[in-house]
Amino acid sequence: MFGRSETGGPSWMLVCLGNPGEEYENTRHNVGFMVADELAERQGKPIQRLKFKALTNIFSIGKEKVLIMKPVTYMNLSGEAVRPAMDFYKIPADHVLVVSDDVYLEVGRLRIRTKGSAGGHNGLKNIIQHMGTDQFPRVRIGVGEKPHPDYDMADWVLGKFSPEDRKVIDQTVKRAADAIECIMDLGLMRGMGKYNG
Repeated sequence: MFGRSETGGPSWMLVCLGNPGEEYENTRHNVGFMVADELAERQGKPIQRLKFKALTNIFSIGKEKVLIMKPVTYMNLSGEAVRPAMDFYKIPADHVLVVSDDVYLEVGRLRIRTKGSAGGHNGLKNIIQHMGTDQFPRVRIGVGEKPHPDYDMADWVLGKFSPEDRKVIDQTVKRAADAIECIMDLGLMRGMGKYNG
């Protein structure tokens, strides 16, 4: 199959964005890491092997073998983890699925796309820069807009969810993991049809 090496390497990469370190746990910017942790729990395997500037493991999800990554580069340099892994496993851009937060979607909304701009997201911007293309699929998770225009965006994305929003996000993280399992089993279009909105 395209993208697999003879040794049966992964055919997909799942890049779940966030910032490493306890102070960033459960912040809006770290919903990607939350999705990775949900999938790890379902698989009964940790994501802890440090490789390509990321915590990694290889999971069988649906019909695919997937390299799952939690970059430890900090959000704004996420591309530094993505590019070397792509090159090593010879995985094409359309098989690199990126999970990120989105401040322009209401809390708990999922949006799956086959490609697109960074939409002001620095992690996606850096990945696009390192990959040299924006033609890669992504799962974006709504974390809500900042409360007023003067509110600092960094403070907003690095802030923690309110208890009400956290309940919604916990459910959304499970739905995002369901969507990823669906994509790996039945394809991107089926995942979009079922989980968008």
